[in-house]
Amino acid sequence: MVYDLAGDLFRKLQRLSLLFHSKRTVGDSLSRLSGDTWCVFNVAQGVLIAPAQQLFTILTVGLVAWQLDPQLALLLLLAAPALALSGKYFGEKIRRNARSNRQAQSRIMAFVHQTLSAVPLVQAFDTTRYNRVHLSGLTDAAVMHSQRSVLFKNAFKFVNGLTLTIGAALVLYAGGSRVLSGALSVGSLLVFVAYMRSIQRASENLMSTYGNLKAVEASIDRVLEVLDSEEGVRERAGAEPLPACSPGQCGHVRFEGVSFGYEAGRPVLSGITLEGRPGETIALVGATGAGKSTLASLIPRFFDPWEGRVLVDGRDVRDVQLASLRSRVALVLQEPFLLPLTVAQNIAYGRPEAGREEIVAAAEAANADEFIRRLPDGYETVLGERGATLSGGQRQRLAIARALLKDAPILILDEPTSALDAQTEALLLEALERLMAQRTTFIIAHRLSTIQAADRIAVLEAGRLVDTGTHDELVARGGVYAGLVGAAGGTPPATAAYNAGISSRLQVPLAGQASIH
Repeated sequence: MVYDLAGDLFRKLQRLSLLFHSKRTVGDSLSRLSGDTWCVFNVAQGVLIAPAQQLFTILTVGLVAWQLDPQLALLLLLAAPALALSGKYFGEKIRRNARSNRQAQSRIMAFVHQTLSAVPLVQAFDTTRYNRVHLSGLTDAAVMHSQRSVLFKNAFKFVNGLTLTIGAALVLYAGGSRVLSGALSVGSLLVFVAYMRSIQRASENLMSTYGNLKAVEASIDRVLEVLDSEEGVRERAGAEPLPACSPGQCGHVRFEGVSFGYEAGRPVLSGITLEGRPGETIALVGATGAGKSTLASLIPRFFDPWEGRVLVDGRDVRDVQLASLRSRVALVLQEPFLLPLTVAQNIAYGRPEAGREEIVAAAEAANADEFIRRLPDGYETVLGERGATLSGGQRQRLAIARALLKDAPILILDEPTSALDAQTEALLLEALERLMAQRTTFIIAHRLSTIQAADRIAVLEAGRLVDTGTHDELVARGGVYAGLVGAAGGTPPATAAYNAGISSRLQVPLAGQASIH
């Protein structure tokens, strides 16, 4: 049951929107997966067996005690309301403190995860002492909540024990008085006391179980918080797949009056209408925060627009099966995501069924085969987390190989060559030329040398589409784009030489005869 629940939680976390994950740390999600899912074990153990046995004992022994002496049995039952009040008072405190305790532990896991993920930064800035002090503060908070939890549980146990002890004293006093008056025999009193002890033990165990379950409720709440979360992007009933096609034959993307934002009342995009035809390269340009990446993220339906619609091959993406839509889109991001798998598995991540020959061909096209074969185990080399054992250019070439192997008709490039040296950038651009051929490409860049030869450049400012056209047309108009070109210092001299020679070297048909430089 625990592993089934963890599996359900993991699947739900993968389906939840990027907005959901942006508001939560990875450590918190890991804490819910590894710790809070044990709530089902504790509930099964605590609810399905022990309480049933305890309730059965109280009912059966109480019935026999009532038949033996109703008056003493009624006196014994007077402890029940007091126990109920105790449970109501302490139960909520135990649950609330247990939730705070789990949150404190999640913060510890999140901090440790973030710190270990940034070990080079930690060592470079020598922040080990700061991290130790910060971790000490987090653990102090967790210890405080743990101590409060123990305090509430022990106080709850003490009050229940005191209530039952007082009840037992009253029964013994009343029973002894009746024995002295001759209304009850000593043997009957001893039998009743034995029944009373059985009922008290069952009551103590039942209240202890109640306290434990209140603590488990905190974990249940944290699990249900994820399982009950709205996915944000849901597949409609009756959604149909997109028809099969190959690059160059499909991939028509159109934005119609699209508006979107991450928070209500704060739009990031406003009234965007833009089109990308099969084989075209559309560059998205603008200052940081203009909405370029947000606009591109609407194509694979990471989010749904507030207004307007996004069409792929004439179909509203909200009416299409998610798997079918996302199979049409390949991504190459500024920071390539590589998993701690083999090189071959990383390249085939979008097509796990691909054969070795296809994987190698994709790597060769991405200019990655040479460095892959120099790795200790070649294509079977297991990469470090996020590909930490590779250089930035090598990671990007693996990401390009992954996109090539997926062979999707729509390509999104998000700052793929930023922060790279000229030689590495040249290798990447060569691979990108092959990748972009015959595909509908949306390229996001701040480096204007990367997007000057696009078929069309879409200029965004504060979430609005302010201009479109070719590089020369936009520069001639003297608008926002011309200002960006001026701020970038114009066209680098190396660009023209590179642009003149690369197409002839590759002899690859480019999308709309455009090239990235």
